[in-house]
Amino acid sequence: MTDQANFFEAIGGEPTFRRLVDRFYEGVAEDPLLRPMYPEEDLGPAADRLTLFLMQYWGGPNTYSASRGHPRLRMRHAPFRVGPAERDAWLLHMRAAVDSLELPEAYEKTLWDYLERAAYFMVNKMDPVT
Repeated sequence: MTDQANFFEAIGGEPTFRRLVDRFYEGVAEDPLLRPMYPEEDLGPAADRLTLFLMQYWGGPNTYSASRGHPRLRMRHAPFRVGPAERDAWLLHMRAAVDSLELPEAYEKTLWDYLERAAYFMVNKMDPVT
């Protein structure tokens, strides 16, 4: 990577993660498959949770765990239908968000590889919607 302390700092710290998540939720706000998963009108709280989680995961402050406990991602997403279509919609918006950061290739690949694996890990329904 670089001589910086960690990935979080190397890609610009909190401002970069906030830009990533803000761009992602711009897409989610207009997505007919994903938007209904957020019952609250304001997506801000969900965006803040994702930002804090990603910052912590990549070496930033542990604010997420301090306020919410262990991430338990699969458990937190269990109430929602996350099938291949939802995964692909999530990845579509996250891809646009990652691309908007214009990170150096090695950082972009590292970030994207994690996000793609995480999206596949969250799938909890393989059956088609009926």
